[in-house]
Amino acid sequence: MSRIGIRFARLAVEGRSGLIPYIAAGDPSAAVTVDLMHALARAGADVIELGVPFSDPSADGPVIQRATERAIRNGVGLVATLDCVRAFRHDDDVTPVVLMGYANPFELMAAGEGGLDPLAMRLQAAGVDGVLVVDYPPEESADFAAALRRAGLDGIYLLAPTSSDARIEAVARAASGYLYYVSLKGITGSATLDVAAVAERLPLIRRHGSVPIGVGFGIRDAASACAVAAVADAVVIGSRIIEAIEAAPAGEAVAAVDDVVRPIRAALDQASARRRRPQVA
Repeated sequence: MSRIGIRFARLAVEGRSGLIPYIAAGDPSAAVTVDLMHALARAGADVIELGVPFSDPSADGPVIQRATERAIRNGVGLVATLDCVRAFRHDDDVTPVVLMGYANPFELMAAGEGGLDPLAMRLQAAGVDGVLVVDYPPEESADFAAALRRAGLDGIYLLAPTSSDARIEAVARAASGYLYYVSLKGITGSATLDVAAVAERLPLIRRHGSVPIGVGFGIRDAASACAVAAVADAVVIGSRIIEAIEAAPAGEAVAAVDDVVRPIRAALDQASARRRRPQVA
């Protein structure tokens, strides 16, 4: 079982909600990225999603786009992102790390490595546990997914409110680790979260498989995280964390991220405890 599978199995036994924060590798620098990953783990992250910088992040809103631009100016791409993961693994061999990005950097590395299997083994050797490629639907990524499986990595896919039953079935069949349900139509950091719509949609997805479901886009604070956690296995939060990094004075990004993530973790745990508590008639 992968680190991701182990973490979600433990969460299920403990009756707790998963917390999956997102940061962009290289923002505000590669060195600080490693410090931020450790800070996220200390603050209670169950899985860390590490964004791979790419010049055309089509699914991301302005906040994450700016983070990507800063990372690219810092010279960070997929190779440097793997260096960050490798450095993180020197001191943390437990917290799962998922790379989230777009097809081009992975395809370029695969070409340089001599194929998908060498690529997957390079990711695994760096300490990566799973990969979510935003623009890789399951029908176009079967070979990539198979290479990940052979390397012991989880292939994670997105589902949206507009996903058809056929797409949900295909994604549920292909995915491992967890499914990422996009809670709203649009880009990251946009619109208003509709928890009732999420609650209505997730049971339809669960009918097609048993892979845990993480919900992201639109989650910005403890209240929205707890509302989503009542119906999902995990919550994903990204833009709010990037905003904290962006606004932090030089040298204070780690503290700023801790200030965002730690209260959300505490609120999720309190909400989980209330749900576990027997109701008195």
